[in-house]
Amino acid sequence: MKENLQQATTSYQKQRRPASEFKSRNEYLEHELKIMNPQRWRPNLPKRDFNFEPEDFICALAGMIGITVMVTATVTAYATGYGLPADFILANVRFELLLVSLLFVLPICGFLNPRVNLPGNHGPMIPLVGLIVVAGGHPLALGIMIGVLGLILSLMKGGSRLIELTGTGVRSGLLIFIGLMGLTTQLTALRTWAASLEMELVFLIVVFVSIIIYSYLANIEKLLLAIPVCSILAATVAYSMGAPLQFVTEPGVPNLNPFYWWGTDSGWLLGLPTLEHFIAVTPFALLAIAMWPPDFLGHRIFQELNYPKEATKVLMDVDDTMTICSVRQMVGSVLGGGNIASSWGTYIIPAGLAKRPIPAGAVLTGVGCIIAALLGFPMDLLTWPPVLHIALIIGVFLPLLKAGLKMIKNVDHVQKATLCIFGSAFINPVFGWALTMLLDNAGLLGTTERIKSMSNTDRYVIPLITFLVCAGVMAIVGKIPGVLGMI
Repeated sequence: MKENLQQATTSYQKQRRPASEFKSRNEYLEHELKIMNPQRWRPNLPKRDFNFEPEDFICALAGMIGITVMVTATVTAYATGYGLPADFILANVRFELLLVSLLFVLPICGFLNPRVNLPGNHGPMIPLVGLIVVAGGHPLALGIMIGVLGLILSLMKGGSRLIELTGTGVRSGLLIFIGLMGLTTQLTALRTWAASLEMELVFLIVVFVSIIIYSYLANIEKLLLAIPVCSILAATVAYSMGAPLQFVTEPGVPNLNPFYWWGTDSGWLLGLPTLEHFIAVTPFALLAIAMWPPDFLGHRIFQELNYPKEATKVLMDVDDTMTICSVRQMVGSVLGGGNIASSWGTYIIPAGLAKRPIPAGAVLTGVGCIIAALLGFPMDLLTWPPVLHIALIIGVFLPLLKAGLKMIKNVDHVQKATLCIFGSAFINPVFGWALTMLLDNAGLLGTTERIKSMSNTDRYVIPLITFLVCAGVMAIVGKIPGVLGMI
């Protein structure tokens, strides 16, 4: 076994070639992806198993922006519901950035299992936080329930199985809808910010400049530079036109004592959860886990579309990622954090675009998040609307939209993608994905070549159960029009 491990870990070193030997940077990056052979739950070391490249800094920047903003939004929603002060939000966000970086991103994603995507934030759950509070939920109870249910799904290999049952047309529709909705949401948010300052011209110029620069970078095949270049230009343009930027967050270290966070007169001011709290959060935990497969699917697809076909060994492992997200959720909640975990999309999507594997960028992301949390003021810059919204548009939602459109090859794909988009717009992406997957595997949509070799369990049982669970929990929490939430 030791000999096999030695052979596996030295194959990368033996096959490495300097970038100067390749005709283009793209060829060099693709060669790196092809020769990597990351080991699962064994030490993977820089230079021996992977290397750092300039593109990794771009992925790390995008990941830092995304996680800072999303965790802030989640904790803010909780704080609003419970009536907690602003200093609680800052302290808990700092705590979450330190926790995820030190316990998960650096040791696991960077070194022990580089096929695990970073455990980030569950963006679709943010609008539901208010309902969780009203329903009598408790953040610790929710975190434990999500962790337990997520572990069950991952250990049963449920995530990878559902991804295998999702056809190309359904995948493309899901990516198109998420990309388009994210794009319009970010543009609306940026315009609202500018309007609140009576500076809508800033919105116009920032977006116009971003479009021009993005088009130019696409034309010269340098889109991997789009995130830093467009973000820096957006900040420069907005600041030069008089948009206010204030650095108000001071250096500091959050309280690391879980007894402080779960005290009755400190932290969350909630104390420990009771049985009633666990009952109240159960449908929301089920919905969170039901949302994981399409979320993870989008991230895995983006790698598959941008990596060379031979680079299968560096693709994100869906089941391992679900396991780590589950553990991260439970550990983070028990220690006092307010984040709701999922696959880190704002990191993995730019990484796919830059043709970079997970580990090197994960290390830089973890280090960057620790520095930002301790210094404080980088968080002010990363969450400044011109930087935030342009980075998410350029680095996440436009690539998703582009990837979805790229996957459509024929009329059959168009039909399935259209129905997935329709179902997603009707309820949400989880409903659209589950419904279209059910109809597709049952042979009710387009051609049936893909399903001829599938068992009845894969064609009918699993898709039907998935749809019923997704629709059922959404009905319980009041997310289906005309159906009153049962709680």
